Amino acid sequence: MPTKKPHVDPYAAMDDLRAALADAGIVFLSLRVDPASPELRLIELGRVRADVAARLARALQRGGRG
Repeated sequence: MPTKKPHVDPYAAMDDLRAALADAGIVFLSLRVDPASPELRLIELGRVRADVAARLARALQRGGRG
């Protein structure tokens, strides 16, 4: 039996993600809610420079701390 996924507001999720990334010193300029698929509630991360991807990887490896 399929599990029902909880409803998460994509705009709130995007804002939370943007804030968390900013706390880690990371900015995704193209972060946005995907307008083409509202029923899927997708968040587009978009493209980032290699140095931003490296910072994101380090932040994830540290568990998002400092």
